[in-house]
This record gives sequence, C-alpha cells and structure tokens, in this order.
Amino acid sequence: MKLNYKRTFFIGLAFMSICAFWQLYDYVVPYILQYTFALPESVTGAVMAADNLLALFLLPLFGSLSDKINTRLGRRTPFILVGTAAAVILMILVPYADWTRNLPLFIISLALLLLAMASYRSPAVALMPDLTPKPLRSGANAVINLMGALGGIFTYGIIILMLPKIDIATGEKAQSYIATFGVVAAFMAAAVIIFFLTIRERKLADAMPPEEETADEANPGAGIRLAPEVRRSLIFILLSVAMWYIAYNAISSAYSRYVLEVWGISEGTGATMMLVATVVTTASYIPVGIISARIGRKKMILIGVTAMTLAYLSAFFFTSYHFAAYIVMAVIGIGWAAINVNSYPMVVEMSSGADVGRYTGIYYTFSMSAQIITPMLSGLLIQLVGYRVLFPYAVFFSAMAFVTMTQVRHGDVRPSAKKSALEYLDTDD
Repeated sequence: MKLNYKRTFFIGLAFMSICAFWQLYDYVVPYILQYTFALPESVTGAVMAADNLLALFLLPLFGSLSDKINTRLGRRTPFILVGTAAAVILMILVPYADWTRNLPLFIISLALLLLAMASYRSPAVALMPDLTPKPLRSGANAVINLMGALGGIFTYGIIILMLPKIDIATGEKAQSYIATFGVVAAFMAAAVIIFFLTIRERKLADAMPPEEETADEANPGAGIRLAPEVRRSLIFILLSVAMWYIAYNAISSAYSRYVLEVWGISEGTGATMMLVATVVTTASYIPVGIISARIGRKKMILIGVTAMTLAYLSAFFFTSYHFAAYIVMAVIGIGWAAINVNSYPMVVEMSSGADVGRYTGIYYTFSMSAQIITPMLSGLLIQLVGYRVLFPYAVFFSAMAFVTMTQVRHGDVRPSAKKSALEYLDTDD
C-alpha cells in the first residue's frame, strides 16, 4: 500500500488556503486596529484573541456537523466550498471598511469572516483521514503540513510586495489594503477551485477499504487510569504547552507593530523576517525529527525552549533594526520546530489507545486557551508599559516552560525512524 501523493496534494489545497488567510490575518489586522481605528493595545489584543475563542466552540461544532451530513459532494466538500466563498467575499469587505474608516462595518465583517473560516477548517482537516488509509496517514499529514507552510509563505511574499506603507504617527496609508487582501483571496479561491475539480470526495470515500477495529476502538471504555506519577508528568507538560504558546503567540500577534514602533523598519522588512522564520521552521522539521530519534523528545524540547528563550532575550537588546534580527527569527523558527515535532506525541504517549482522542482534546484546550489569554494580557502590558515589554514577557513565559518541562518524567520515548524524510513534517502545530 503506497500513499497517493498527487491526490494528497490536491486534498491539501483546502488547508493551504486556510493557512494563507491566517498569516494575513495575524500580520495585517493588528495594523488596522491600531493605526486606522486607534484602538488601545488591550482592545487590539482582545480582538486578536477572538479567533481562538471562537475556535474553541466552532471548530468542534462544524467538525461534528460535517460528520453527520452526506451529500452528493460528500461530507466535507460542501463546507469547504461555502466557507471559502463566504470568506473570499468578506475579505474584500474588511479592507474596504478599513479604507473608509467604518469601525462598525469592520467589526461586523471581521466577525463574519472569522465565522466563515471556522466553518470549514475542521472539515478541511478531517478530509485527509477520510480519504487516506490509516497506515499512510503520517506521510499524508506531512504533505498537508507542507501545503499549509506553502500557503503561509505565499502570503508573506504578497505582504512583502504589496503591503501599503503606514505613517505610524497619523495612521495614513498611500493606498488601501484591498489589493493585498484581494490577491490572497484570489489565491484561496483558486486553490479551492482546483481542489473541487480534482477531488471527488464522495466517490473516493466510497472506494475506501473498511478499517479494522482495534480492541480499544471496539471498547471505548478500555482506557487505563493514569498512575499518579504519570498524571503529574501530564500536568507539567500541559503547563509547558500553555507557557510556550503564551510566549510565542504574544510575539506573533504583536510583531508586525513592534518592528514599526521599536525597530523603525518597513512593513515589508518585518514580513520578510517572519517569512524567514516560517521557512526555517518548515526546513527544520526533518533534522529535528532525526535528532529527536537519537536523543529523545524531552531533550529536544528543552533544547528548543532554551533556543527560543535566548532568541527572545537577544531581540530585546535590539533598540533599532540590525541584520542579526534575521538570525534571531531563524533561531525562533528552529526552536518552534523542536517543540512542535515532539510535544503532542509525548502527551499521546501517556494515554492508552482508547484515550487518544480525549488527550488530543486536552492538548489543544491548553494550547488554544493560551492563545486566547496572551494577546489580551500582552496587549494590556504593552498599553501600560510600551512595546519594549513584549520580548521580556516572552522570555519570562518561555523560561517558565523550561522549568515545568524539566518536571516531565514520562512520555519520553525515542521516536522510531520515519519511512521517508517527508514524514518528519507530520507535526501537530
């Protein structure tokens, strides 16, 4: 049995469109909130946390809805088509509201846009396991993750080329964001149109061989109660997950404004640094996976957290732009790869076969809750102290993640060698 890479590529187009959007959202929406509508940092942080708050409720909802329907297009495809169509339309309305400085229109259109994106994220992710036999899903997920990275890289390229220059004193722009949003929206639409023309979900799903039920799947109550020492390790690794997401997401949600306010560099240069971090993160998955197989997951995570803490600390000492900032962003990318390759598998390693879904839910509850809290908390601190507090904030929580991670005593098996280098991209970011 071999993975159909061509088919998996086309399945991954839907996820690529999603990742293209989120990079645009994270980088540009904070600009609009602060420089167009002059909202306080605490309010900007609250708005930037809204997508994760909505995700906690909407992703399971739409995932469950797509499980229950079965149309002639399949279960997931209708959500992908309708969600993308709605998102593409709203992606023109959002920058129009910015250009006309219409705050009510902006809030309403942004809320609807987030709803549209949430409506097809879970169905798009679920489509791959629907159409891929179990033994091949690791390799398929690697392809899907690579597609997502390509979507993000495309968006950063567009931001570098097209993002209007802002006068941070007045919030004035030489032109609107409509062209920037429009190109990304066109990219998303093209990706999903190609997906629709090449993937016949219903036909492929009907042709899938039936899956054999394992003993644990046949008996959902077969989970084993964790021993106290294992439960302690689980608690500490979940705390670590929350801490490093609090640090990292604070940077990612405020970085586009930080480089303007503190380093005084252009929007395009800031986006180039984020592009470097994204490319380095993706390129690091394979070597990180290989090293993890040699030294173990816990050591690799501790190395990654240490690298990110030192990188955050180094960034604080840049009071203006310096080329070495590119190296700092690259180190952050490597550290983030070291964490993401290993953290989720360690959590799952502590579960029994019947509990994998529950432990996956717990993992994402901690990571997403952190991403809800940190834009608001860091935004409030920036409002009270100034932008220079951002990297010390990240240093503190990243260092705390190192401390809690040292208390983890279980789940640290050395991952087995992958069948192909591509499978090292099978991460749960």
